[in-house]
Amino acid sequence: MKKETQIISLGRDKKWTQGVINPPVYRASTMVFDTMEDLRFAAKNKANGEMFYGRRGGPTHFAFQAAIAELEGGVGTALYPSGSAAISNSLLSFLKAGDHLLMVDSAYEPTRDLCNKLLAGYGIETTYYDPMVGEGIEELIRPNTKVLFLESPGSITMEIQDVPTLSRIAHEHDIVVMLDNTWASPINSRPFEMGVDISIQAATKYIVGHSDVMMGTATANEKHWEQLRENSYLLGQCTSPDDVYLASRGLRTLGIRLAQHEQNALKVANWLNSRPEVDHLRHPAFETCPGHEFFKRDFSASNGLFSFVLKQGNQKSVTAFVENMQHFKMGFSWGGFESLILGVFGIDKLRTATKWDSSKPLIRLHIGLENVDDLIADLDAAFDRFNAELKLTAK
Repeated sequence: MKKETQIISLGRDKKWTQGVINPPVYRASTMVFDTMEDLRFAAKNKANGEMFYGRRGGPTHFAFQAAIAELEGGVGTALYPSGSAAISNSLLSFLKAGDHLLMVDSAYEPTRDLCNKLLAGYGIETTYYDPMVGEGIEELIRPNTKVLFLESPGSITMEIQDVPTLSRIAHEHDIVVMLDNTWASPINSRPFEMGVDISIQAATKYIVGHSDVMMGTATANEKHWEQLRENSYLLGQCTSPDDVYLASRGLRTLGIRLAQHEQNALKVANWLNSRPEVDHLRHPAFETCPGHEFFKRDFSASNGLFSFVLKQGNQKSVTAFVENMQHFKMGFSWGGFESLILGVFGIDKLRTATKWDSSKPLIRLHIGLENVDDLIADLDAAFDRFNAELKLTAK
């Protein structure tokens, strides 16, 4: 069955939907039982979809969890109130004081802050590694290395990692492999077929798709599911059934939305590639993006998020570019129907294992579902402002 067909039918078992198209919203903290036998049965089977207590979830949650787990190819999915919570709880579920973590140098900035501030205080040491390290990852492994964390493509700079190679080497040393798989969404890659143990999604992004819900998911294979599930429960993680309902509804249109995001983004990227101001694209589907060969091998499609690097510029000229846009809005996050723009500064300060040339400014775009001609016209006007500011600076 193709993914576009799967997302229409998954998570719609009648025991959760009661026969309606969408799983109803079950709002509950307390479940009540008629007999001690019923209570004992629920307690014994609480990890297997039996109604037990609100934090364990209800039919709304169970339906969505089953859909995500099957789409990503795992055994079970835990839900969290944000993508960052999914990352932090996955790490905390498998790390303890004295352990060593290998973290990709191009990771999402809050992930890096988590390692440097919280995990360090817990006695967990982090080593950052070059996203393009490949076989060289073995040289960084220590006897106490417990987790290898991947993000492919990397945040902002979009490097694609050789996930199968990194996973193989990690498993030779009994290391848990985690992947921030948000860019691919649950339908544009097969993380577990590449050796990943835990695949993490900021469902806030493409799964929800409408910029109105914060949510994270972590899907695990059979070996690691019980530990992830139980430790996340102990850490108090739960999500609102109303938010889960919106995520489940967003999931049904994920395939068609992603296809349009991809089509729009490729048109904009090709236009940018012809601009004399652009040094190179950081779009996984283009050869100028590090790890492009792994993208062709491991992904079925791209989406609307990519970056491009300018040949020159300064903070004033980049500010002139990103301000006063008509259709692109300035803001964090991505994955909704709207187009977004960010001028990114200080990337070099977020890298310790790799170097970044900050003399060439980087701009990140999320291409939404607007008409592409309107978006290109908006960017064309932005280049006019950029070039005018550069001339003023040069005087």
